[in-house]
Amino acid sequence: MITPAFELTQDPDFLTIIIKVPYARASEFDVYFEGEDFKFYAKPYFLRQVVGGLTLPGRIVEDGREKASYDTDKGTFTIRLPKEIPGQYFEGLDMLTSLLAPKKSRSAKPLVEEIGMTTKSSASAELSEEDEEEFDWEIEQTPYREGPENTLTPQHPYGFGNLRSGVFQRLQDELSDVIDVKDPDQTPADERRRRRLAAEAAKFDPDHYLRGLGGDEAVQHVLKYRPWWVDAHKKMVDLQGESHQERATQTAVVFSEEEREQMRKFTNKSYLLDKRSRHHVYLGLIDILLAYCYETRVNEGEKNVESSWNIRKLSATLCWLESFTSIHDVLVSFGRRVLCYPLHRHFGLVTRAFNDTVMILQLGKAAVLKCLLDIHRIFMENDPAYILNDLFITDYCIWIQKSK
Repeated sequence: MITPAFELTQDPDFLTIIIKVPYARASEFDVYFEGEDFKFYAKPYFLRQVVGGLTLPGRIVEDGREKASYDTDKGTFTIRLPKEIPGQYFEGLDMLTSLLAPKKSRSAKPLVEEIGMTTKSSASAELSEEDEEEFDWEIEQTPYREGPENTLTPQHPYGFGNLRSGVFQRLQDELSDVIDVKDPDQTPADERRRRRLAAEAAKFDPDHYLRGLGGDEAVQHVLKYRPWWVDAHKKMVDLQGESHQERATQTAVVFSEEEREQMRKFTNKSYLLDKRSRHHVYLGLIDILLAYCYETRVNEGEKNVESSWNIRKLSATLCWLESFTSIHDVLVSFGRRVLCYPLHRHFGLVTRAFNDTVMILQLGKAAVLKCLLDIHRIFMENDPAYILNDLFITDYCIWIQKSK
């Protein structure tokens, strides 16, 4: 089955679902909806949304006002469904991944994963016959199985929420081009931190730094650059006095069709994170956003061959698999790395990245997701940086859609 392109809009009384199904027969389609469930089928397209709890906090009803139409020229179904409670505002309609019914495939499985409402060990989770039928269109991959030689040596976790281990044992050739820490599976977090600090101290070049303070015209130029979130933040502030916070941020941040397509390709899942792991995840997110803000500013929103390197080199989360415990440590780490590694080593770029990240966070998770999707594209186009998508960015893109 193929998941079609779709989008959702709303007015006070109706939820509208637009589904793009080119070459489908208008006479052969099925729509089912009741309460918090919506299903659409038009061979070979299949779309199922579970719209309760974490996604749409409201219900749809069948009361005679529902309406569906098909545009043969555009190949789109437009389905207009009444809200059970007129005037209720459905939040999260642009978080497309979280609207899809959860699927059960991963390319690099975490130690423990929460799937739907059931917690399963990644080593023993199996699809039921019903699930295999329902999601038969999902491409299956052969999971990596560790040999007996790996079972006796303890492995130290890393990645999103510290849910990964053993990944680099089978990626030794790509290791040195992606991260700086050697043998991460056998290196505990405190040792990674000690080595990172030593590497930064050894790399700092006072002469290079002082040259950057001498009125570098290139630095002054990029400090004046206005990334997209500056105008979006101003628009949000202007709208806040007129509407609800959530609506103001959604109006200020709009996803492109390319970004919507990215979200549709992700696998919807939940993450079993304890309080400590959630803390690491939030701090890691800030660290990654800081690096992204620096990259966006110094290249004025354009991508080049150094974009992937800039982001992963300035983020200790990505480069050293760091698990931060305080926001202070995140800011200090980012500042040190800006002054040690990239071409432009100016403290003004550090503080500007701080301000940029604050704006993105204030814009809400839609803005954060927009940045993460851009990082995901950058890493996908750079071999072997795609590994960082599997370790961090893909999970961040899915998790942020459901985060509070």
